[in-house]
Amino acid sequence: MFNQLPMYQQQGASAYKEDLTNSILLSGYLGNPENDLKFIHVAGTNGKGSTSHLLASVLQEAGYKVGLYTSPHLRDFRERIKINGIEISEEFVCEFIEKNIDFFKANELSFFEMTVGLAFEYFKKQKVDIAIIEVGLGGRLDSTNIITPLISVITNIGKDHVQFLGNTLEAIANEKAGIIKNNIPVVIGEYTSETKPVFIAKATTTHSEIFFASDTISNDYPSDLKGDYQISNKKTAIQTLRLLNSIPGFEISENDIKYGFLNVGKNTGLQGRWQQLNSAPKTICDTAHNKHGLEIVLNQLKKEEFDTLHFVFGVVNDKDLNEILPLFPKNAIYYFCKPNMPRGLDAKILEQKSVEFGLIGKVYNSVSEAYESAKKNATATDFIYIGGSTFVVAEIL
Repeated sequence: MFNQLPMYQQQGASAYKEDLTNSILLSGYLGNPENDLKFIHVAGTNGKGSTSHLLASVLQEAGYKVGLYTSPHLRDFRERIKINGIEISEEFVCEFIEKNIDFFKANELSFFEMTVGLAFEYFKKQKVDIAIIEVGLGGRLDSTNIITPLISVITNIGKDHVQFLGNTLEAIANEKAGIIKNNIPVVIGEYTSETKPVFIAKATTTHSEIFFASDTISNDYPSDLKGDYQISNKKTAIQTLRLLNSIPGFEISENDIKYGFLNVGKNTGLQGRWQQLNSAPKTICDTAHNKHGLEIVLNQLKKEEFDTLHFVFGVVNDKDLNEILPLFPKNAIYYFCKPNMPRGLDAKILEQKSVEFGLIGKVYNSVSEAYESAKKNATATDFIYIGGSTFVVAEIL
């Protein structure tokens, strides 16, 4: 799957397809497994992974058999497809590929298209009660958008992947709003003056009841997910669960929400969200990688107490550095590195650009070498932050 066909995680733009034709073709070939499943569909610029895992964890606590489809993976491809926190087996993946490889080759299916088909077939065969499906990129033309969910969820809109989705918030919101289906309720996590009219217009066209989670007053259930951005994700999940509770066949109690939020990591295996790796020095890794996400994470960093901040930092090559580098603290020691993948930006280029914004540090040959150097240099009262890219975090984990 990785070597024969395009994979966005590795290659970027060349693997992106603005078309659902292949997804519909594959689904028909597999017997349209999505028609036998119940879904919650989750899109958004940031927070869709955390929101999907929050929903899955609560539904597991409520006793349901829960499928969870997310991307990208951090360490193992099988992280993308889980049931009650257990990854799909290697055997099922291999059999699926062997059985269908001639079809994949004949129709030049992408990595992501194959993976979506695999997830739907697996969830159907395993007879899940409900599947939480995270959009890969955008919404309207994403391979997952062949489903009709019980509820559509859009967490928020920020500028990311502008080469595909447009360079205004309205344009990006329009792409995300493509997951809103006829007569299916939609939950909006956060909105701006630019995006709210887009969502309302789409929901009006599709006769979909629309709920704005950020306008609700909800119990602030504690969670094992400690990032400040989880406050909004929890509201989004709660609003979605309240709606699901009104659908016949689903019953979710306050205790299910309480314990689901407290046990997300244990129940679903979510990693890389303000995740603490060490205490002395305190070491945090986080997958925030665009302006919207980094603003929240770096503001949270300001609340921490430490003597010196050490920043293990790498990005992918399609990142708008002029947009994100002004966000980073100047009073830190930077350890510039390149994620070990074709899309990784050369660490020397990152260092040269960072200097323009007053960010000073050294270049390292790998993420692990950068991290080891940070650990060697840091004292017990310092702070190490690892981030800039999902793939930097993945290498550390």
